[in-house]
Amino acid sequence: MNNSIDIRVEFSFKGETYDLLSHIDLDARLTQHDQPPSFHQVLAHDHKIDTISYLYEVMQEEEIEFSNAQGIAADFLQDGEFDLQGFTAHWHEHHIAVLVRPIAKQFMGIDDLEQHHALRDALVMAYKLGRG
Repeated sequence: MNNSIDIRVEFSFKGETYDLLSHIDLDARLTQHDQPPSFHQVLAHDHKIDTISYLYEVMQEEEIEFSNAQGIAADFLQDGEFDLQGFTAHWHEHHIAVLVRPIAKQFMGIDDLEQHHALRDALVMAYKLGRG
């Protein structure tokens, strides 16, 4: 299942009320950018708001509301608060584990790294060291 979440912000500017909603595919974002998205920037982009405008500055003053988390992202949404840093760290760990799984299979005949935590951790650490 894909990891995704809905984000929303509501604010007023110059007598007009804005209620902006976007759906974010977190897997696609992290795969493309390797860093968590700026939710305000995503909303601005999706709703054609210039990020160097007063409208954007006013929008940034409001907190993002989170809902409809799917996949593992749902584990990081509690009482309307999304732990983006926790989710991102978990996502990267899982992504690296998927990358090193074939190494465990090829050299040690291990199909399920989750049954061998020490080996999984060692391979993940070696991957991270290799990336510098």
